[in-house]
Amino acid sequence: MNKLIRPAIITGLALLPVVVIAMGRPPKMDEEAANLRIQPVAKVKLAPATSAASAGNRSGEELYKAVCAACHDAGVAGAPRTGNAADWKPRIATGLDHLMETALKGKGGMPPKGGSDATDEELRRAVIFLANKAGANFKE
Repeated sequence: MNKLIRPAIITGLALLPVVVIAMGRPPKMDEEAANLRIQPVAKVKLAPATSAASAGNRSGEELYKAVCAACHDAGVAGAPRTGNAADWKPRIATGLDHLMETALKGKGGMPPKGGSDATDEELRRAVIFLANKAGANFKE
């Protein structure tokens, strides 16, 4: 058996240079191509808030869309629905000051300021926007 293995090893070693030459040299590494192949699928870029949307400068509509709409559009947890005059009529009748007091302190499922970082003036604009959608005629 030893006589069979020895010729096979010698033949293999003799053919090794031929196989290596036939394969040629490995291709030269192209770093740019390699870097392109391993690029991430996506990139996230965080942009600074624009001055118009920064706290203190938001309009009533902007604050409403960012915070209030989540509950008031669908009437979540008893929230008066946006544009629904029947939901808002008794609330509007209490006046803007009372609506503001409720918005500032929170009520039922609504946390103070709707859980937002709104300034009192922004909140006032949002309350006016929301009430006016249901028939109030409050001025900013």
